[in-house]
Amino acid sequence: MKLIVAIVHSEDAGVLVDTLLEGEHRATRLQSSGGFLKQSNATVIVGAADDQVDAVIEIVRANCTSRTQVVNPMPPIMEPGEFFMPYPLEVEVGGATIFVLPVERFEQL
Repeated sequence: MKLIVAIVHSEDAGVLVDTLLEGEHRATRLQSSGGFLKQSNATVIVGAADDQVDAVIEIVRANCTSRTQVVNPMPPIMEPGEFFMPYPLEVEVGGATIFVLPVERFEQL
């Protein structure tokens, strides 16, 4: 058994969860945020049998596409590690980051 954790763009999360459920994969969606743009995203958690991992990853791949977005300059923030972008910047957003973790024990109550 594996635990699949997929961090995806919020715009892709709804369709992804619907498609996973249609394929009879149980999924839990959590709102999350972070990364360079500090925009909201979604973390989708799926428990899957070892032989279903590739099918789940293929569903994520098919439903979570990357795209470009223009980011307007942000005012400087007084936190370490932050910086000021003096002009609009085109960045790639979307896609997915996927982690596959082993599960030692699973119980459904």
